[in-house]
Amino acid sequence: MTAASASIASLWSLSTSFPANKNKKKNENIASRVICRSSQVGTGVDAQTNGASSAVAAPQVRMHKVTVHDTKRGVVHHFQVPEDEYILHYAESQDITLPFACRHGCCTSCAVRIKSGEIRQPEALGISAELKAKGYALLCVGYPSSDLVVETQDEDEVYWLQFGRYFARGPIERDDYALELAMADE
Repeated sequence: MTAASASIASLWSLSTSFPANKNKKKNENIASRVICRSSQVGTGVDAQTNGASSAVAAPQVRMHKVTVHDTKRGVVHHFQVPEDEYILHYAESQDITLPFACRHGCCTSCAVRIKSGEIRQPEALGISAELKAKGYALLCVGYPSSDLVVETQDEDEVYWLQFGRYFARGPIERDDYALELAMADE
């Protein structure tokens, strides 16, 4: 029995072990759809030809070579990343340590400057469209679109580029009297 056959058999036995009730037919339909889909994954079996082998194979995810120059640590990392995975997460799965903080694309801790190649980063909220156009990216929510060479950036510098125009009026002066009034209200 092949691995796919064993998988299908275990799914079928699971589907028939549902409690007998008014949803039995529904449960059997769900189980048959699961079995049909699982038999298609990676086996070359086409459900529309009733299990006959087809020439259609599961699509391969493209891999891209990523080179990260970690300027803070003075290290250069080379690794392969599938184009459907975040660069930071995949690097970590390979025991490569890169800078990060929020992991959600909202800060600038994992910011890099692209030296060559392309990154797709639809969830990168911590980098404005203007900075993206200048070649900045976030590794925590960046997918490689090609082979890639990037250089880590100083978090504070990127944060200033991102938000500095909002704070460009200079430092905020402390107003002790206003602070006393605010604390008195509490």
